Amino acid sequence: APAMSPGVVAEREGLAYVIYTSGSTGRPKGVAVTHGGLANYVTWAADAYGKGAGGAPLHSSLAFDLTVTSVLVPLVSGTAVVVSPAGGAEGLAELVRDHGGFAMAKVVPAHLPLLSELLADDRMASAARTWVVGGEALPGAAVRQWLERSPDSVVVNEYGPTETVVGCCVFEVAAGDPVDDVVPVGRPIAHTRLYVLDAHLRPVAPGVVGELYIAGVQVARGYVGRPGLTAERFVACPFESGLRMYRTGDLARWSAGGQLVFAGRSDEQVKIRGFRIEPGGEVQAVVAAHPQVAQSAVVAREDVPGDTRLIAYVVPTEPIGPDAELGKAIREFMARRLPEHMVPSAVVVLDALPLTVNGKLHREALPAPDYSGAAGPRREPSTHEEKVLCDVFAQTLGLPEVGVDDDFFELGGHSLLAVRLINQIRAVLNVEVPLRVLLGASTVAGLAQRLGSQKSARPALRPMRIQEES
Repeated sequence: APAMSPGVVAEREGLAYVIYTSGSTGRPKGVAVTHGGLANYVTWAADAYGKGAGGAPLHSSLAFDLTVTSVLVPLVSGTAVVVSPAGGAEGLAELVRDHGGFAMAKVVPAHLPLLSELLADDRMASAARTWVVGGEALPGAAVRQWLERSPDSVVVNEYGPTETVVGCCVFEVAAGDPVDDVVPVGRPIAHTRLYVLDAHLRPVAPGVVGELYIAGVQVARGYVGRPGLTAERFVACPFESGLRMYRTGDLARWSAGGQLVFAGRSDEQVKIRGFRIEPGGEVQAVVAAHPQVAQSAVVAREDVPGDTRLIAYVVPTEPIGPDAELGKAIREFMARRLPEHMVPSAVVVLDALPLTVNGKLHREALPAPDYSGAAGPRREPSTHEEKVLCDVFAQTLGLPEVGVDDDFFELGGHSLLAVRLINQIRAVLNVEVPLRVLLGASTVAGLAQRLGSQKSARPALRPMRIQEES
């Protein structure tokens, strides 16, 4: 330790560091964090996380704000930082095997299931006493599975944008604690205020979703060289005179117990068939709740211009063969719990979710769904009606071909496409098919059997009777 202070005075509002983040727009912006904000977080986190021997592992880039916790907190606490040359989940697992247990480790949610695969039970149980998880929404299933194998550790769900110094809100879970499908982000840390507001900056009632605003000492200066964006996101606080608050763009709600629950991004909402949907909110939670799903992601894709669809990507708990049974089971599971417009058009089963170098979901690397592969070996049509229906199904769905036993909705069909299909059948076969009939017989073979009982779309003309004048 140095014999004396270096004698440098750091002003509270002075610039501590700048971290560039793409946020939701994709254009990097430099966040200017102050010494006062950084000191508040590090002092609080050192008391909450840094107690005891063991230090912390560094397994991420220094340009990632997760590093603030992994480096500064242990150093301020007087413990070591152990650097992983490899980085990522594999590098962290290697550190655990070589170094032993840590006092604290900072990870993103995707690291937990990966570490479960990479570490034996004895290593996992002693890897770290406190697991601080941040960066993305934390699924309850991942926490439950982790604590089953590491019951002496605790998992802390830490929420905080880069604009408020890494973390400003926490929720701790220990073995035996009840865990919801989506883990709350909890309550604010010291000298931080959280506001869930409506469009008029008025607080919403508990249970009502609003936009989250953050006030307090950890709010950054703004974006370097971006005064317009700074003015848009760092706004005057109506509850504290002369102070600013950061508009996160995140949706949240207060639970009845006073815990903050993350509800997705306001700027990630998509409009699908007239409905506004947040893929990473309720839809994501229902996918993750399926017992055979270890990891999941739900995104909106527009592979065909003008046709936006929800797609679920899942990593199963156990390896499965190349069949569509799990995807079908997950869609049926979701259909029993969500409105039709919120059920993904396809479920893509992957060996692993693609991740960026910082461990976050790499959305651009997610493969487009192959609707044509949703069915097994195809049976060719044997009647004129089946041949026509196969052609109409394929044309409506935008597929090269459709088999007799292929299901319209499993191939990506939805209610609006169903109306288009019915119109095509009326035009080609001159038969009126009610929507309820298609819902009950959504394969070519099933629908062909029902056509005979349907009325003609254009009934025969009948001579008009002329009333006799009385």
